[in-house]
Amino acid sequence: MTGRRSRALGLATAAALATVPLVVRRDDVLNFLFLVLLSVTLAESWNIVAGYAGQVNLGHAAFFGLGALTTRALWIAGAPVLGAMVAGAAVAVGFALLIGAAAFRLRGAYFAIGTLALGEILRITVGNVRAEISTLPAATIAGYRLAHRYYLALALAAAAVAVVAALGGSRLGLGMRAIREDEEAAEASGVGALRLKLLALALSTALAGLAGGLFAYYHISYYPAHPFSPTWTFDALLITFIGGVGTVHGPVLGAVFYVFLKEYLAIRWVDFHLLIFGLLFVAIVLLLPGGLVEAAARLGALARARVLTAIRK
Repeated sequence: MTGRRSRALGLATAAALATVPLVVRRDDVLNFLFLVLLSVTLAESWNIVAGYAGQVNLGHAAFFGLGALTTRALWIAGAPVLGAMVAGAAVAVGFALLIGAAAFRLRGAYFAIGTLALGEILRITVGNVRAEISTLPAATIAGYRLAHRYYLALALAAAAVAVVAALGGSRLGLGMRAIREDEEAAEASGVGALRLKLLALALSTALAGLAGGLFAYYHISYYPAHPFSPTWTFDALLITFIGGVGTVHGPVLGAVFYVFLKEYLAIRWVDFHLLIFGLLFVAIVLLLPGGLVEAAARLGALARARVLTAIRK
């Protein structure tokens, strides 16, 4: 699909989604679409540092949680929610850059394990310090509007896709891909590996912090340690790999597929849905390393081949 067609399709999809609250009055539909849009943002954020720069971050939930924690505290204290979300993203980026230079000294599995440990340290710390349930004030609950959260989720998901698309076609994105393929060769050719990895981490954690802030704005009550759960990291990982890691459209396709299947399986086979997702993930990694994007490309190529064969006959 060409860049112009992709942009046109993206704008048409965003415009269609923007009309949903005007024609659909069911909160369950808006809730489902909200979860899809939140998942798109979270998966695109993970895709930057893992899919483009090749650094598998298993502590991504730490930055999602920092964004949620900061946003919730500032918003309840009276700050505008958008300002609180930006502050949450800034805290997530600041923390990422603080530990990034040291973390990037680790390579491969060691980096992944190190980031996973970081996320768990923050989860346990927040769970001990703030063990109580975070609940909104009564006046805020009375003015709660799901449509407001939905439109904010739509804008954030669109921004995340636009950022990843712009990055993919830039020199910075090409440099990140070179690092992903062979970091030593990239450095030998003049690519500043550490600088680009830190940039990828900053962009990734900024989007993750904003997604966490949106999560905090969405919920009336929840445990502050919940956004730090590794579940958020592995959801982003699964969505990205199912859709197509290192691509722009992969996390979008993966989010739609993953959220729909997750909601369906949680209702129908609540005891087996995690096992089913594990088997699905293994199957995709083995059979379709490019995810749903690769599957769509194969189907498109097959359809074109059949059309050409029919014309020749």
